[in-house]
Amino acid sequence: MEISAHKTELLRRIAELEKKELWHLDVEDDPETFPLMPDKVDYLNEKLSSKLKNRIANVFGARFFDKMIKKGQLIIKEVRGIENFTAVEGGKLVTCNHFSVCDNYAVWVALRDHMGGKLLYKIIREGNYTNPPRPFGLFMRHCNTLPLSSQSATMKKFLKAVKVLLGRGETILIYPEQSMWWNYRKPKPLQDGAFSLAVTNKVPIVPIFITMEDSDVPDGDGFFVQEYTIHILPAIYPDESLSRADAKRDMRDRNYDAWVKTYEEFYNKPLVYGEV
Repeated sequence: MEISAHKTELLRRIAELEKKELWHLDVEDDPETFPLMPDKVDYLNEKLSSKLKNRIANVFGARFFDKMIKKGQLIIKEVRGIENFTAVEGGKLVTCNHFSVCDNYAVWVALRDHMGGKLLYKIIREGNYTNPPRPFGLFMRHCNTLPLSSQSATMKKFLKAVKVLLGRGETILIYPEQSMWWNYRKPKPLQDGAFSLAVTNKVPIVPIFITMEDSDVPDGDGFFVQEYTIHILPAIYPDESLSRADAKRDMRDRNYDAWVKTYEEFYNKPLVYGEV
């Protein structure tokens, strides 16, 4: 197989960022980000046009990713611990390590038969909404996405929408690592945002960590398609006896520790940064 120069460069960048501990930076050349103004997003799909686009996008999104599964381009080998998700009643945040544009669909496949007919909402970066990468524009804007924004007025609208969704028992996926590193298997240190939302809204977090193994299917770039094992871990609840700052830190540290334990048990080796 011919090795992709682009993917080889991504691996070089990942190694460099890991050594410098710049965990929050993406390795891809992301599209330019345009400010998301509050009148340009309908977080709760309250408009008829938004409802229609949402329905169409979800149909096309499912067809797109299901076709990838049928072709062996996305392989979900096993789902472990679904009982940890079903044991949690009401609104919840789901955290996941971020290494592919497909990982949110893998999470959806793992959870969809256990959500009582509800959908999975996904928090995404501003640029993926205002200037989405091809061919994912329709999905990024209308498949139950909740874009962040550099505009304070839009973020107020975002926070209100998150509160409404969690209050009515929805599930929201968020990537606390913040960055996406292609096929990166290690858990990265976590940012605070997910845990701030959990503490503010007094809801639990259900950590998910996806491990990977090489399949025997070539991916077209000189590598093998990864087989995903989706580990759904026990829920983490905010400790209301702590201050807000301490409760947030406590949830973040417990989430990270759960990911590290899963990593070390699955790959049967200690987590060490700066080494291949």
